[in-house]
Amino acid sequence: MTGESTMEASDEAMMNPAVLAAAASVGLSWYQFFVRGEKERGIFIGLWPPTFLAFASYFNQKRMEERMNSMLPGGLMKSVNRMMPNR
Repeated sequence: MTGESTMEASDEAMMNPAVLAAAASVGLSWYQFFVRGEKERGIFIGLWPPTFLAFASYFNQKRMEERMNSMLPGGLMKSVNRMMPNR
């Protein structure tokens, strides 16, 4: 990867809804823990980011698996047949 494509990939990753939700929940956790003094609630909310990121990782892996399977010889033909059903 070049430096420019790495920056584009990191910018794209930062706009991922799961990453935004994880960052927001960290902020909410700190707010609950330090500002409001509700330590248990802050810790509870602090457990959400790994869950959000784990779900996002799982769905990304499933999407990559589907793409890889579509590139296999049988998968390629299936893709062509889906694009041109009246062949």
